[in-house]
Amino acid sequence: MTCRHCGTEIADKAIICYRCGAGTSDPVRQPAAVRPRGRRVLSAAGLVLLVLLGLFLGYAGRTTPLPDGVRLGAIFAIVISIVLLGVRLIRRR
Repeated sequence: MTCRHCGTEIADKAIICYRCGAGTSDPVRQPAAVRPRGRRVLSAAGLVLLVLLGLFLGYAGRTTPLPDGVRLGAIFAIVISIVLLGVRLIRRR
């Protein structure tokens, strides 16, 4: 018999090729498929949340008050980010 991988002549009852190490038959069991994990999206959402929170706290520490529209917009963006992050965490489980 010849090796399917390198073409070397090997014994008929050989399990692997002595030269290249390739198996002479197909494996009985196939490895489990690994599904990609969505950690990058979660990390990106967490990073956006941290940036928004940092910007809001930076503005909150200023001595001049922010206009009400900017303050409400920042609070709204932070709350929406927290909700979306929580929903994504719940779906993963």
